[in-house]
Amino acid sequence: MSETTNAYGLWSLVIINSAVFIMFAFSFFKPQTATDWRSFGAFSAFLVALFTEMYGFPLTIYLLSGWLQSNYPGIDWLAHDSGHLPEMIFGWQGNPHFGPFHILSFAFILAGFALISSAWRILYQAQKSGTLARTGAYAKVRHPQYVGFIAIMIGFLFQWPTVLTLAMFPVLVWMYVRLAYAEEQTALKEFGAEYEDYRSRVPAFIPRFGNLVDTTT
Repeated sequence: MSETTNAYGLWSLVIINSAVFIMFAFSFFKPQTATDWRSFGAFSAFLVALFTEMYGFPLTIYLLSGWLQSNYPGIDWLAHDSGHLPEMIFGWQGNPHFGPFHILSFAFILAGFALISSAWRILYQAQKSGTLARTGAYAKVRHPQYVGFIAIMIGFLFQWPTVLTLAMFPVLVWMYVRLAYAEEQTALKEFGAEYEDYRSRVPAFIPRFGNLVDTTT
């Protein structure tokens, strides 16, 4: 009963977790331009919405309470662990933190942060030298940092899906796609034919894993 009572309304944890993950993301992404700040701000809003439901108020559980209680009557849906909806719905019997969806979540989140970090270093060096970023992650996709943000959001959706974050996700993806193509127009003006060649050889978001063409030449 104490788990049920204390599972939510923990607003200090909402603030702490939101701040930690936002600062962690900031240290990887290091936004500089207005476009960077817009994309980072949208991602931060996603995190706040996520942790608000995770520790503050379980809006999704309340909205789906009738369906959940009817189809899964043996589960205390106000217990914190029950917020791991994929594990609960698919009948995972152990600790949900060790469930398949939670492990998959961490894989996406870690891969996303690693991609953002590696891409930022390459982009920073390219900006310092006035050249086009086209090595490392940029040799596989044209917008690795946006791919990283999307991967992190997918990871959190596997871990703790909510009505609000599920609704935000396609909107944020659409926003990132728009920002990416707006950035491409700037790159075309700056690099011209060089960027046209790069764009023709490297996909925007989904890498061609079988493509071993060296785009650094």
